[in-house]
Amino acid sequence: MFEMVDHLQRKVKLTNYPLKRIISLVPSQTELLHDLGLEGEVIGITKFCVHPQSWFRNKTRIGGTKNVNIEKVKSLEPDLIIANKEENVKEQIEELEKIAPVWVSDIYNLEDAIDMIESIGVLIDRSQQSKQISQNIQQQFQKLQAENFQLPTAYLIWRNPYMTIGGDTFINDMLKRCGLQNVFEKEQRYPEITLQQLKEHSVQLILLSSEPYPFKEKHVEEIKAVLPAAKILMVDGEMFSWYGSRLLYVVQYFKELINKINEYP
Repeated sequence: MFEMVDHLQRKVKLTNYPLKRIISLVPSQTELLHDLGLEGEVIGITKFCVHPQSWFRNKTRIGGTKNVNIEKVKSLEPDLIIANKEENVKEQIEELEKIAPVWVSDIYNLEDAIDMIESIGVLIDRSQQSKQISQNIQQQFQKLQAENFQLPTAYLIWRNPYMTIGGDTFINDMLKRCGLQNVFEKEQRYPEITLQQLKEHSVQLILLSSEPYPFKEKHVEEIKAVLPAAKILMVDGEMFSWYGSRLLYVVQYFKELINKINEYP
């Protein structure tokens, strides 16, 4: 018997240890499991777990993050399910707990992400590898000399209606590490907004995320019509919202983004 507390302070008891059959319900954590060498142990992923491509093509998909196929999970007979408070549905987590132990993460900032990476390392008997990843990430972020732009910024994640991010999100923490000021920092989670509100907040920089809504260049023109003076850039949503081993590549991406902001006409 192995017992570990998750991010929700729940005791997760594992009867089969080391683990042989793992299901991941979170794309960024699936990528982490791959980078920790769990090729054989991970038996099920969601349809949004697109990294690595080899897993996306070959692993059994158990539905989406919000609509898990409970019966398919049951048929796979997992000995651990790895989930996330925000990305997965509470009622489904409770159903899944009847099948196997469920370890749930809850991520608001880089520190939470580091804790998750190291905790999962302990959970799956890959402590040394996970600590190496977390140390590499922390060292890179320590070297990130973000300019203090204080540019009033809005990060858009959805269209029709437009949605942005509040101050209690992981993405907000990433924005701050780029030296950007989220004008909706006092809001919570993912509020709906209008282009008129962006105007009222005197937004100078608008970042259009590639996910969950797939913003394209044509949407830049749509927003430019209302906010002609604003800087508008397309950004890689995975770099701002994936809190697993993807963080190894984030600092370099942020440096390039900061250069783009500086060079924006």
